[in-house]
Amino acid sequence: MKRILAVCLCLLLTAPLLAGCTSGTALQDGYYTAQMSQFSHGWREYITILVKGGSIVSVEYNAENASGFIKSWDNAYMQNMLHVTGTYPNEYTRNYASQLLEGQGEGGIDAISGASSSHGTFQLLAQAVLEQARKGDSSIVFVDAGH
Repeated sequence: MKRILAVCLCLLLTAPLLAGCTSGTALQDGYYTAQMSQFSHGWREYITILVKGGSIVSVEYNAENASGFIKSWDNAYMQNMLHVTGTYPNEYTRNYASQLLEGQGEGGIDAISGASSSHGTFQLLAQAVLEQARKGDSSIVFVDAGH
């Protein structure tokens, strides 16, 4: 009986530790950013996440041009892309970021029709930023499109 109680107590004490280790290593608290190393069609995409208590609490996904202007703020680009593809940066960036936040980096990210190129880039950036968060390395990581 004492052995059963000891095993139960041990399981109760270690369960919270095991729950946070589903991906092998827990995320460290802090801000983490992954950015593409090159511009594509005038834009360089990036992801910034905030981790608190070992969980992702905020995700920003977007792109900026050489002057630092944010793609989701470009109304002319939005109108053109919406008419051509049926989506636009402010829509798909929020969708992809939301999926990463909800899945905490454990699930897949569903592609949005019309934003499949950004979907591929998002997955590369998400993988890189999560690795930085597991290491606790808050330096910006630059990602090559070929990797």
